[in-house]
Amino acid sequence: MSKKKDRGVAKAIKCVEKCLDDTSKLAYCFIDCYLGYSISEAYSWVRELEFMSKKVMELYGFKKILYSREFRSFIEDPFKHLGKKLFIYTHDFLRGKLKLEEYAEKSMQAINTSLRTNMRSLYQNWCILALLFKIYSRGAVVVYPEHNVLSLERSGKQKLRWIPPNIIIDVSGYGSLSFYVEAPRPLAWGDTSDLRETWKLYTALRPDLMIYGGRVYDIVKLDSTPPVKKPDLIIEFKELPDWYKRVRDVKGPLAKPLSAEEWRTRWIEGLWDGLADVLGVSRGEAIERLGERRGVRLTEAKVVELYYSVYRPDEMFLISKHKVPPEVAEELASYNIIVVDNIGFNPEKLEYVVVEILKYAKPPREYVIKTNDEELAKILFAIKRLWEERVINKNKVLDLIKNSIKGEVETSI
Repeated sequence: MSKKKDRGVAKAIKCVEKCLDDTSKLAYCFIDCYLGYSISEAYSWVRELEFMSKKVMELYGFKKILYSREFRSFIEDPFKHLGKKLFIYTHDFLRGKLKLEEYAEKSMQAINTSLRTNMRSLYQNWCILALLFKIYSRGAVVVYPEHNVLSLERSGKQKLRWIPPNIIIDVSGYGSLSFYVEAPRPLAWGDTSDLRETWKLYTALRPDLMIYGGRVYDIVKLDSTPPVKKPDLIIEFKELPDWYKRVRDVKGPLAKPLSAEEWRTRWIEGLWDGLADVLGVSRGEAIERLGERRGVRLTEAKVVELYYSVYRPDEMFLISKHKVPPEVAEELASYNIIVVDNIGFNPEKLEYVVVEILKYAKPPREYVIKTNDEELAKILFAIKRLWEERVINKNKVLDLIKNSIKGEVETSI
């Protein structure tokens, strides 16, 4: 056990002992004692997300924004959500099934994991919404989805064996952009045991945000490596001040590629090449170094580099809430990853990223006009039909508009 974990467990034990006076409030007392200021910080961040959510909903006309069930529960009430994580542990402790030390350690781990995971999701969602907020001022309209509900989660979205975008927007004078949040995810190809192994790999390399120029409704491309269309941009979001010191296990059958379908073999080979790249060794050396392990532990900086090596986007950004040390930024720059740091909750600091994103917008092959006026919609449909039947042309439409404007002026005089 590390010294840091030792200190954490010791603090957790003291908190449990302090809260035993009223066992009916044990879980919430423990959370308040152990997390302290972090709880207040969570509520502050939730307010930032709520404010940005309302702005985006008003601008784009969304009726609601959907999040995962877990995250939705957290932002409704962080304190209450964390309390739910301790329900079973508390019940077992009070019945004598867990010793005090065991309860303290399990409770500490549960609330730490839940808090960190949800705070990370919160900042990621805020950043995505802030980007949409900034892009709107350029004249953006939503093309997809058409039901005025923005979903920032991926649960069940691949059941039809395709990977759809979270949102597609048209930006006046630029073109269309397709946003994919935390893709790719497993497709509904059946429940065979060999494919389950592939999905472990498939979900391991999941950038926070991939952006494609144009209207891209599906990114599955099984004959390529990796089996998705190459993104124009990838954006990663980091909310912790020391994120680059953190480590993550990249899971999946990295050390023992399976020999099933050809596309899957190519996908795993591509992962090996990317992993060898960030480790600075050949593919053979990377395999030998890992032996028969079912994954590899990498720092967060190396994971970001792995995303770039595998997906090879035209451009990649890392957006950090806090200042990033120069040496970390330089290392990422060697992989053509641009660091935009010290953002906090200030959307104006994302201006540079927005400018770069718009460079990848592609003119659409079709155009969307939205109106809430039923009569205007009927007129526009009629004009469209007459235009397609060549009954009217550009000059006749312009003459109609000019005569209408002239008539209004004469009437007002």
